[in-house]
Amino acid sequence: MRWRKLGLVYCPDGSQWWARSHAHLPTADVLGDGRIRVYFAGLDEHQYGRIGWVDVDAANPLRVLEIGQEPVLDLGELGTFDDCGVVPSCVIDVGPHKYLYYIGFQRAERVPYMLFSGLAVSDGSGIFTRLARTPLLDRTPDEPFSRGAPCVLAENGLYKMWYWSCLRWTPSGSDAHYNNVIRYATSLDGLAWAVHDHICIQPDFTLEYSIGRPAVVHDGNLYRMWYAIRAYNQPYRIGYAESSDGITWTRHDDQAGIAASPQGWDSEMICYPNVVTLNGTRLMFYNGNGHGRSGFGCAVLEA
Repeated sequence: MRWRKLGLVYCPDGSQWWARSHAHLPTADVLGDGRIRVYFAGLDEHQYGRIGWVDVDAANPLRVLEIGQEPVLDLGELGTFDDCGVVPSCVIDVGPHKYLYYIGFQRAERVPYMLFSGLAVSDGSGIFTRLARTPLLDRTPDEPFSRGAPCVLAENGLYKMWYWSCLRWTPSGSDAHYNNVIRYATSLDGLAWAVHDHICIQPDFTLEYSIGRPAVVHDGNLYRMWYAIRAYNQPYRIGYAESSDGITWTRHDDQAGIAASPQGWDSEMICYPNVVTLNGTRLMFYNGNGHGRSGFGCAVLEA
């Protein structure tokens, strides 16, 4: 397969108080009126993230139609799991509501931060309200470190989630880095989740230390996943895997079909893919240089 890059879609110009820089983790919602709303996290002057959006033309995703002037989800209450930042990961329709699964950031002392997943709900007004002040994916005895970046599909009355889970933190010079794998969970209501024991995808720990931000689509008898790979001696890149059941996956990173550009906004790295299908056309929104500092772009899957 091959993704044809359309170009840079959006990067904050620094004029908004809540988005002085960055457009982290673009998360697309096909609205059905010729628009795609792409949620993202912008950073303020203190590097705290809030979720906002831009609407783009579904026929030409490089054409920005409207920019949200205020965030739709603000920082969590002081001391909660998301008081230092909220970042979108997945949005789905559940009846008349939209469920926004997001990552909550809380800064820490001996590791840079702790990350856990939350859920915010909108009734169509455009503003999201937290379901709870506690994480949707919280600590467990088997997953005590971080659990984030869920991708959720609703199939035949069952909600299926793929998310990254931190196995451990590894000291790295004066800092530390996480070691993330992709795990799988199911739910009957999108709220209470049962985690499958099997680890779907894990890094080659001799070369890599994180597989994250999964983007999953279901094509007939085949599940496809794109994800971000973080390696020791390479910049972020996008990988690809396939599965017949959504649980056991085989990596085919050489078939991801997209790589960093020779120059420009995504020449240093590409990461955090989000994939949607509209009228038979499959689009990928993704970040480039600086983990979103240069904004986000779009690519289309060629037949």
